[in-house]
Parts: sequence; C-alpha cells; structure tokens
Amino acid sequence: MLNFSQFDHSIFEAIHQFALSLPALNPAMRVLSEKAEYLFYLGIIIYWFSRGRENKKMVLVALSAACAAFGIGNVISHFFYRDRPFIQYAFQPLIEHAANASFPSDHSIGSFVIATAIFLYRRKDGTAWLLLAGLISFSRIWNGVHFPFDVITGALLGVLSAILVKQLFQRWSLARRSLNAGLDLYEGMVRKVRGARYGGQ
Repeated sequence: MLNFSQFDHSIFEAIHQFALSLPALNPAMRVLSEKAEYLFYLGIIIYWFSRGRENKKMVLVALSAACAAFGIGNVISHFFYRDRPFIQYAFQPLIEHAANASFPSDHSIGSFVIATAIFLYRRKDGTAWLLLAGLISFSRIWNGVHFPFDVITGALLGVLSAILVKQLFQRWSLARRSLNAGLDLYEGMVRKVRGARYGGQ
C-alpha cells in the first residue's frame, strides 16, 4: 500500500510525464508557469480603477488576504522544508527555477487568493480566474518545479485566507470601519485632484 509521500510522487510522475509524451503543449505550460501570474496583477489594477466601491473593497480584501496567505506560507516553508522535484529527481525542469523550498507553492497561493477574493464578490468573473489559477498550478507540476501536494496546499491557503479575510471585514466592526474610512479618504483625495485639475482650466 502506498503511503502519502509515495502517492504524491506517483501523481507528480504521471503529470510530468506529459511533458515528454505531449511536447507540443510545453510552450503553453511554460507561459502559464512564468507569465500568467501577471494577468492577476493587471486584473487587480483594472478592478481598482474601474467604477464601483465594491470593486475597491474586493481588491483590498484580495491584497490583505494575499499578505496573510504568503506570511503563513513562508512560515510553513521554514518548518517543513521540501526540495523541488527537479532536485529530488535530478533532472532539468522545463523552466528556470531556483533550488529553493517547494512547499507550499507561492504561485498557487497568489493566484488562488486573488481568484477566490474576486469570486466572493463577482461569481462569473471569479470562476474564470479560478480556472486560470488551476491551470497555473497544474503547469507548475507539469514543468517539474512542484509536487501536487505543494500546489494543493498553496491553493487551500489562498482560498481559506480570502474567505476568512472577507469575513473579518464583514463581521468585525473595527476592520469594517477602517476599510470604509480608507476608501473614503482615497475617494476624497481623488475628488480633490480632479477638482483642482478641472477647476484650474
């Protein structure tokens, strides 16, 4: 009977084998692993500057949750250090990567925390972002830089952090007031800048 570590390695080997049997997909997997995360950064910027106070709340929840999730992930990586697959198996991964901690996956944390925050406010948009987060995580296994458990743990950290931070802002009056006060201050500053710009013309 396989233990958990053996099962994790077996799933990794099955997925990474596709890099050899389906090489035509490797360029797309490289893009997903190395470039797709920038779509999340762009999305956050677009949502922030689009009209609507709820969009700005969503962005602040996403960024706050990301800070919490990455902080927890960093602590976990120090207490439960794990070599990356290409170190353990001694092969060249499909993408360049430092030989640092594999567990948990930062890419999975970052993509899933933002995608989940968007989903909690905008279900249709969020579903597409969650799909992209899943593809990014899968590509990290395909390209040989993470084991399945690395990306699953990262995804769970991202999802739970987004849910808990949103609940915090909704249920804790001090956090809710601070969020609204920050948005009021920002919107007031924007109105003043616009007023000064157009008033001087």
